[in-house]
Amino acid sequence: MSAAGRRPDDTAPGADPGREAVAGRVCAVVVNHEAGAALLECVASLRAEGVVEVIVVDNASSDGSTEALVSADGAVRLVQTGTNLGYGAAANRGIDATGLELVLVSNPDVAVHGGALAALVEVLGADPVLAVAGPRILEADGTRYPSARRFPSLVDAAGHALLGDLAPNNRFTRRYRMGDLATDQVTEVDWVSGACFLARRRALEELGGFDESYFMYAEDTDLCWRARRAGWGVVYVPDAVVTHVQGISTARRPYRMLVAHHRSVFRFATRTERGWRRLALPATAVLLALRLAVTCARQALGELRSAARRAE
Repeated sequence: MSAAGRRPDDTAPGADPGREAVAGRVCAVVVNHEAGAALLECVASLRAEGVVEVIVVDNASSDGSTEALVSADGAVRLVQTGTNLGYGAAANRGIDATGLELVLVSNPDVAVHGGALAALVEVLGADPVLAVAGPRILEADGTRYPSARRFPSLVDAAGHALLGDLAPNNRFTRRYRMGDLATDQVTEVDWVSGACFLARRRALEELGGFDESYFMYAEDTDLCWRARRAGWGVVYVPDAVVTHVQGISTARRPYRMLVAHHRSVFRFATRTERGWRRLALPATAVLLALRLAVTCARQALGELRSAARRAE
């Protein structure tokens, strides 16, 4: 049965099929930064799926989330970085700490649904040239997050940057976010979200893991881009379902995260564009700067409105 045809109780976090396919083969690397209670829920969902080795890499949290986790699950391996290294750099620390053949990289605010990991393991096991398999990611309200995407052309990137927030259904954003993506079959894609994916350890070692020059955002795009250039495959697996409650830690520092996002997008463009397209990089920088200014202004306006409502 496809993920689209499952009953709600079939995909509820903590359901059980396929634990034996996961145990002993999959290590979960969870990167935490002040995720609160969501971290405990994430690890509990991984345990329910049969993951024996869970490594939590903590980027200098101060909210007590790691202490609560260790108290609840003493078998978790905790790696303390001592500072906020960023997502990719912290994930690399966790990847280096395990020798298992398959590595699940995950945000701490992800809950894995029943059978999701077994489905990802099955897909990677069936094709040795696949490096990364990404699940269908649902948002908290049950809508599908566009976690599988294309590498955007300059036209699509510009159109998405200009219209993505104002008119989300525009053709540039739809094409970039693969709005026509099949929900009932495994599909080869350009890249999948680093919020949660299963990767082949051999591929990660060959690629050198995440590029640590990305603090946050686009490190997943970059990893998949390098994987595909090296001959590895990247796929989207809709039968594997997870729920991602986005923005728990980033909401505390929205402006820093907005700057990091736009900087990472430009870094990816400078590293991947070739030939005549590099001539457009200055215009890309201007466009991203304008988009950042508009996004920060909208964020500030939203905060002012929220403060006004609280004061009423």
